[in-house]
Amino acid sequence: MPESQHPGDVSVLLVAEEAAGVRALRAIAATRHRIVGVVTSEHPRARRGTTVRGAAEQLGCSIWPAGVVHDPAFAAVVRAAGVDVLLNVHSLHLIHPAVLAAPAIGSFNLHPGPLPEYSGLNSPSWAIYNGESCHATTLHWMAPEIDSGPIAYREDIATKENDTGLSLSAKCVRTGLPMLLRLLNVAGNDPAGIPRMPQDPSLRRYYGREVPENGRLRWLQPARSIERFVRACDYFPWQSPWGHPRARLGDQSLRILKAFCSARLCMALAGTVGDVAGAIAFVAAADAWIGVSRIEISGHVVNAAEVLKPGVRLEDGR
Repeated sequence: MPESQHPGDVSVLLVAEEAAGVRALRAIAATRHRIVGVVTSEHPRARRGTTVRGAAEQLGCSIWPAGVVHDPAFAAVVRAAGVDVLLNVHSLHLIHPAVLAAPAIGSFNLHPGPLPEYSGLNSPSWAIYNGESCHATTLHWMAPEIDSGPIAYREDIATKENDTGLSLSAKCVRTGLPMLLRLLNVAGNDPAGIPRMPQDPSLRRYYGREVPENGRLRWLQPARSIERFVRACDYFPWQSPWGHPRARLGDQSLRILKAFCSARLCMALAGTVGDVAGAIAFVAAADAWIGVSRIEISGHVVNAAEVLKPGVRLEDGR
């Protein structure tokens, strides 16, 4: 046991990216547990402290490049460093099985979705797109197959009708951080007490890098479906992992950034622009009018009413 470590402390190797990784790093650093090191990407143009690497530098942590987890030889480094627990937070690098097996207690992944129903990528976006009324954050033991290990902890999250990809992702992070700290405390006091609930493989659904409709908006869909697609893609002010639903106005391609279902029934041809009020243009879907407030066209983000005029017709994206 390192001199700086006391009974009940856990030595942690954090493999992390994105804002969730920064928050996890700072939360763990504020506890009695010891951060052996951080594995993360380099973002040379980012402001110091806004990335996992920048926060790790501020805290004086040892840092390894993200790709090191692919190398089975890194397992020996993990064992030599006395790592008890490896925590993976929003890193998409596949960790070699030998590295997963190297920590004394185990390797764990914080997944922003319920398992096994939403394994893979972009779970919050898929949950909104699919119209789920409840989501979850899952902390699970890592296995060589992605998101397949036994569940340690899971916390359900209620979704709201105005949730976006960003807001639901943020809920997952807020729910997940206490789970990480709970895991470390249990690991420090009674490692055998960490739950191992097997996943039911019959319920497993895996989502990869695909985007619904290949990113194309279909105006003949129900208004609620279109609205959910737009909200699922909304990570403003950050970049959306799905981009934004594409439509066409004549020979111009545009992207729908903000929209809502007005609940006003319509009989107009799908894609037709009806009323325009303030910044909002109302577009006919299969069953109701969609209020479109922000679009991107020719590389510029503008109010929809600046471009969409009554009577014009939008076509499906290509």
